[in-house]
Amino acid sequence: MRKEIWFGLSMLVAIVIALFALMPAPADMTNGHVGLLMLALVVVAIMLGFPTAFTLMGMGVLFAWYAFHSRDPNQAIQLTLDLMVQRAYSVMANDVLISIPLFVFMGYLVERANLIEKLFKSLHIAMARVPGSLAVATIVTCAIFATATGIVGAVVTLMGLLALPAMLKAGCSTRLSAGAITAGGCLGILIPPSVLLIVYGATAGVSVVKLYAGALFPGIMLAVLYVGYVMLVAKLKPDAAPPLSAEERRVALPPFAQAMTASGRAMALPGLAGALAQSGPAPGGAGKRALAQQLLIALLPALAFAALMGVSYRVVTAPAAAPTELVELGSTQDLSASASDAGTLAEPAPAGGLEEPPASNDLAEPPGAETPAGKAASGQGAGAVSPAAPAGPATPATPAASAAAPAPAADAASGAQPSRPAPASFWIALGAGTAALLLFYVFFSFARLEILKMLMGSLFPLAFMILAVLGSIVFGFATPTEAAAMGAFGGMLLAIAYRRFNFGMLRESAHLTAKTSAMVCWLFVGSSIFSAAFALLGGQELINTWVLGMELTPVQFMLLAQVIIFLLGWPLEWTEIIVIFMPIFIPLLGHFNIDPLFFGLLVAMNLQTAFLSPPVAMSAFYLKGVAPPHVTLNQIFLGMMPFMAIQVLGVVLLYLFPAIGLWLPGVLYK
Repeated sequence: MRKEIWFGLSMLVAIVIALFALMPAPADMTNGHVGLLMLALVVVAIMLGFPTAFTLMGMGVLFAWYAFHSRDPNQAIQLTLDLMVQRAYSVMANDVLISIPLFVFMGYLVERANLIEKLFKSLHIAMARVPGSLAVATIVTCAIFATATGIVGAVVTLMGLLALPAMLKAGCSTRLSAGAITAGGCLGILIPPSVLLIVYGATAGVSVVKLYAGALFPGIMLAVLYVGYVMLVAKLKPDAAPPLSAEERRVALPPFAQAMTASGRAMALPGLAGALAQSGPAPGGAGKRALAQQLLIALLPALAFAALMGVSYRVVTAPAAAPTELVELGSTQDLSASASDAGTLAEPAPAGGLEEPPASNDLAEPPGAETPAGKAASGQGAGAVSPAAPAGPATPATPAASAAAPAPAADAASGAQPSRPAPASFWIALGAGTAALLLFYVFFSFARLEILKMLMGSLFPLAFMILAVLGSIVFGFATPTEAAAMGAFGGMLLAIAYRRFNFGMLRESAHLTAKTSAMVCWLFVGSSIFSAAFALLGGQELINTWVLGMELTPVQFMLLAQVIIFLLGWPLEWTEIIVIFMPIFIPLLGHFNIDPLFFGLLVAMNLQTAFLSPPVAMSAFYLKGVAPPHVTLNQIFLGMMPFMAIQVLGVVLLYLFPAIGLWLPGVLYK
């Protein structure tokens, strides 16, 4: 611990020395330099242990008063108080922040329901034949649980209590075990529903829905990279992650399954079907009803696949939307035409001043006049606006063409559109899925049936709740606040279903939610006052001038920003980085033509280093608090380093292939 203290003190000394070295003489200092001084002092105060929210608020109020006093000493106090009230009210009126306490409450309910123990055990057995199965199961469990809770400290602590002793007992390396737990627990920062994305969206003015859709695939990519690294280490160094013994892979079978396996019917599907078909007593004394239930459970993957493909078939073959005559103004009509070509929509020319034109038959159509309005009235009826017909053959231009079109009589009478043929990709997916399902059932033994039942009791309810929450947000069925409320209700139902729900659990979850929400809200108030004071002093303008004066390319600016965020992740947490430094970077994005959504995805992935990089590395301290005494903090730090390098690789891949994060938002919200 002494090394970490000296490292932190040396960084503080370096910041103070840089302040005195880079700042101009007091006679030459401007308000912009005072703003930079405020920024450095805030970082030093946070590193010394002062509360972040109140440090930002106190510094912001003090330097805002200084900025107002330098302009009008008589109004300085009044303007400072007005600034505090306005900034606090703007945070209170931000609808985006409503979803934070609901998501946090959902996370605490799921955590208190103690689902992680069953989840880890079932995944551990299901992945027994995978290299490094314990570490892989740990990462997958952390990813699923971190997605459901979004609370890094809770996931790392619980997995430290549950998975670390099992991994060390199985002979896994201490470094690999610690790295898998800490890195897997940090996935909740990126994978939605993430509180970090909500905070960034509120700070940068980016849609939280688009951020959630964009962060889904990068989060999965990062989890896959972690699993790939663990499997590679298990192959190259078997001593670091030895395979499970046959005893640990053994699954306890019920009596009827043992009897069928002993009689040579080891496969679950034909064994259960044969036992139901025979007229005599069932093997192992099981009743027909129990065997039918087991057969239904065994068929659930096939039934789920059939339901999925059926819904997909209805979607891909749904009739095309019927053409409508209500078109967007300017979408098909040529508004550049002269007023004389617009028929009776033209204003009559004033004759002889401002008097009304004569009321004689000026507005009546002359007989047989072929004006555009006359054609529209004769072809489509009074009051209809005739848009220009598209170039495709599906929409007729006139009733005559419509009558001549070879449409079925029933469809023409009812207005229904014919169904579309299913695309080739659907049939390819159907064939590949059917082949995989058949292969699955060929090797589907009674042991695998028991593993499926374990997964149904631990993984599937949690996964269904997560997919329901994320799906309703991403596909536009609900706002993040509405989905968070339903997620909190789903967490309560899960706790009731697992018989973990009681008044003490509810009270504790509500208390922790109130504490976390209050911290976030005060943090936003403090950062809002701080940002206003920084702008009043001219610090933002000074930084913009300095960055633009460097004449950087967009690539160079992006590298500079990500390196600064990576280095800030050493002494600061992600909340402090977003609320303090994001308002400095966001105004510069427009000059470099950088999408704030894409920048936010890079920042979210980069900010995970705040939990994996010493000396702050909060996940290391969470794990150390529950680890056995012989596991040192240095071992945990060394175990985290390869996973931090994988995070950097993930940032590089996301930058080189932006479609990883931008494809899904582009498809859903174009």
